[in-house]
Amino acid sequence: MGRNKLLIPGRDGVAMVARVALTCQASKVDRVIVVLGHAADAVRDAVPGVEFVVAAEHALGMSASLRAGIAAVPEEARAALVCLGDMPLVTPGTIDRLIEAHEAGVTVVPCFRGQRGNPVLWDRRAFAAMMGLSGDVGAKGLLGGVDARVVEVEDEGVVRDFDTLESLREGGWLV
Repeated sequence: MGRNKLLIPGRDGVAMVARVALTCQASKVDRVIVVLGHAADAVRDAVPGVEFVVAAEHALGMSASLRAGIAAVPEEARAALVCLGDMPLVTPGTIDRLIEAHEAGVTVVPCFRGQRGNPVLWDRRAFAAMMGLSGDVGAKGLLGGVDARVVEVEDEGVVRDFDTLESLREGGWLV
């Protein structure tokens, strides 16, 4: 794209990553922690009212950001909702539904019309495996090894990420 896609403002003028954080703040999430990597200062400036943690090894891939975020989760937390900065269409109601579906030991995955999506509410029991990830991978591959509940949602945002300018336009993010 030639620039950090997470900083691209939507129709409302809010940067994509800020929209994700605001959505979390509008939900039942207790605490919002944003993991910083590339363009850390610009992202920090774009996202008000949250905590930040720096993924010092972010250039090594997604797993470095995931590990930094999970390491910052307070010990008393029973789970962590891992949201992706390029998925700004998820609604607070969907996040609340995932939180309500959580029970001890169970990871909760949203599903829209048969397609699994994000964010995923990871139970604390999965944290050790997440901390062991390396390279440019997320935690999706761990789902087969955890007790997971799939929750059907009527929110297409859980399967809509934006990787190109064309996808931003088609998805209605850009004017």
